[in-house]
Amino acid sequence: MSWDNQQFAAQEAFTAAFPALTPAEKCHCFGPTLRWKQPGEGEGKVCLDDHGRATVEFERVPKAAVGHAMKETWGANWFDEGPGGFTEAEPGSYHYEDEQSYAEYEFDVHADGTVTFGISYVKIDDIVTILNELEQALAEHRAA
Repeated sequence: MSWDNQQFAAQEAFTAAFPALTPAEKCHCFGPTLRWKQPGEGEGKVCLDDHGRATVEFERVPKAAVGHAMKETWGANWFDEGPGGFTEAEPGSYHYEDEQSYAEYEFDVHADGTVTFGISYVKIDDIVTILNELEQALAEHRAA
């Protein structure tokens, strides 16, 4: 019963931070899965695995939005993307594995000004922070 409550609370937190997420069929995470797709903003999913760790996999998100979210969450150059963060990163792949927490971070910066990224096996709070920052950046992108 408490596991169901934790899953529900995680879903609520994810959708509060990033309202475009909607319930979807479970994926390889085995827990709740939420998906979104918005033309010009990207698409992707957020899920919770059976150990209570969260994963986000987003595709073709505007580089400026990803850059803002990552810089606000971790600061610039944490992934060797450069002092300007992902907003100014050159096309290529950036990867980091946290040996303490087993979290994995993968970012592919595309020449078209978008980023495909996956952040896996992290705490729910960390994903909520990233989703919130990303939502704010995309809202600014929409307003421009």
